[in-house]
Amino acid sequence: MHLGTAATVDVVIVIVYMLVILGIGTYFGKYVKTAKDFFLAGRMLPWWIIGFSIIGTNIGSYDYMGAAGNAYRVGITQANYEWIGAIPAMIISALIFIPFYWRAGVYTVPEFLGRRYNAAVRLIMALIWGVVLICFLGIFLYAAGLLLNSFLGWNVMWGIIIVAVIMGIYTVAGGLTAVVYTDLIQFCVMMIGSISIMVAGFIKVGGVSGLMAKLGEYNPQHLKLFLPLDNPDWPWLGMIFGLALVLSPAWWCCHQSIIQRTLGARSEWDAKAGMMLATFPKTLFAFFILLPGFFILLLSLPQGLANPDQALPEAIKALLPVGLTGLMFAAIIAAIQSTVDSTLNSLSTIWTRDIYQRFIVRKAADRHYLAFGRWLTVIFLVGGILFAPMTKMFPGIYLAMQYILSVFQGPTFAIMLLGILFRRVNQWGGLFGLVIGVLSAMIMLALDVGFLYTAWWSFVIAVVVNLLVSFLTKPDPIEKLTNLVYGLTARPMKGEANV
Repeated sequence: MHLGTAATVDVVIVIVYMLVILGIGTYFGKYVKTAKDFFLAGRMLPWWIIGFSIIGTNIGSYDYMGAAGNAYRVGITQANYEWIGAIPAMIISALIFIPFYWRAGVYTVPEFLGRRYNAAVRLIMALIWGVVLICFLGIFLYAAGLLLNSFLGWNVMWGIIIVAVIMGIYTVAGGLTAVVYTDLIQFCVMMIGSISIMVAGFIKVGGVSGLMAKLGEYNPQHLKLFLPLDNPDWPWLGMIFGLALVLSPAWWCCHQSIIQRTLGARSEWDAKAGMMLATFPKTLFAFFILLPGFFILLLSLPQGLANPDQALPEAIKALLPVGLTGLMFAAIIAAIQSTVDSTLNSLSTIWTRDIYQRFIVRKAADRHYLAFGRWLTVIFLVGGILFAPMTKMFPGIYLAMQYILSVFQGPTFAIMLLGILFRRVNQWGGLFGLVIGVLSAMIMLALDVGFLYTAWWSFVIAVVVNLLVSFLTKPDPIEKLTNLVYGLTARPMKGEANV
């Protein structure tokens, strides 16, 4: 198969898949009667659907296409993002953070921080997440455009718009319920497609031993899990401090798109069990998303690829027969859809709950907030489409994500961690820690400090500022901290928190 061409049967598979997802997602719209239904699936989600939805959301375009492209560039060190950069943080999230979120009865992570600290922290976090998630939408949609360009020869921008419209329709209609149940289907498609390309790739390169031998001949660095300190993007010290201790816990413990599923759980046990379940497929997906990058690296020698982010589409076309090619492209589209629909729903939830309902219109009827949330979904989708072409400014999809995250994830995790573990940390410490931490991250990135070191040092700065300011000012009243701080836990809340 040549670039931009596809067999009729493969095209039919992809189109039928997209229409089926559209139909299923739209079907769940009939269950959405209230804002709680739209934003949190009525708080009725069981643990198993939460677990598969978390993985469906996490294994998105930045993993499938971005991580494969990064494996093509730098090798097996990319696996750190799935192992030391995920599994420990997921367990910590399930056992420490998620119980506090669920007991507090909140809709969003900024809402929890607002209750723990003050309204200013909540507003700043909501604004940051709004901007960041719009950027993420653009990155994800750009990956979709690249995929459809490679597979069907479509103009990248037209591919972006078509995928955005399909996902926008069912997300607007069905909210979080539609998102999580379509995520389950998308997860199954991803598994089938990933296993197919892994088997075909190993046959082509001579099994595991053949792959390792050929990678070693090409570049021994590709077989090193940790790269030297002078590596500009992936130094081993940055991997340990920036990734394992900051970026990864911040992602799994504080990322709205991930946490929102657990907030919609029917019980605290379901919320925790859902995250724990997700650790098992997450371990395996390191192989599924890295191997295509290795396969196409070896198969494309000596000329290589002009754009490493095309590693996965090119591997599919080189390795899979008609039929399976269409299925694998459907799997990547599934990954993109599951991430975009989750991001859209999270954006709408944050800006409706943390900005509009909290600061602008506080006393409207429930149907008013439901309608506003749906309109916001459309507006944010347009913003993502407009940002998508800017992804080309970065050296790759995966690096684009990491640079954006490093601006605020360190300070966010710092104030969340201190806020949950220490009652003496107060509202002013949280506010100044967040603001100064984010500003320091922006300065470090402007000075060309690597994103891993930026994440670590902005975290440290936020911790120090938070503690200093807190001990120089009066503590918060103890009654404010119930269900928000370790050691001050009452019975789980019934219903939901006040806005």
